[in-house]
Amino acid sequence: MTLMVSGLYAGLTALLVLALSYKVVKFRRANKIGIGDGGHQGLSVAIRAHGNLIENAPIVLILLVLAEFNGMPMYLVHCLGTAWIVARLLHAIGLNQGKGDYHFGRFYGVLITWIVLLILAVANIGFFLGL
Repeated sequence: MTLMVSGLYAGLTALLVLALSYKVVKFRRANKIGIGDGGHQGLSVAIRAHGNLIENAPIVLILLVLAEFNGMPMYLVHCLGTAWIVARLLHAIGLNQGKGDYHFGRFYGVLITWIVLLILAVANIGFFLGL
């Protein structure tokens, strides 16, 4: 069995990790900050956007791979993978454009991430229980 669908979303996630990591490095080099954020708000936001993705990606991608491996229909894997990528893009955009308060992208990015995580968790538990 190949895991091509979940592999696609793992690859897209990796590209997003690289993009957000690059943004952190760019801020660090421009402001000559080696460790921490040096009190620079833009760098602090870039670090959190990258960090939040890194905190959520492993569990979501593991669950997505397991769901595909356990027989989740490909269209559902695509739906959840697409929702995951859209959510993470929304979150990164919202975090970078907001001023620390409410922003549409940040709010819905987190909400959709949680929904994808919940659906994948329940699906994988259901596979185990034979449901």
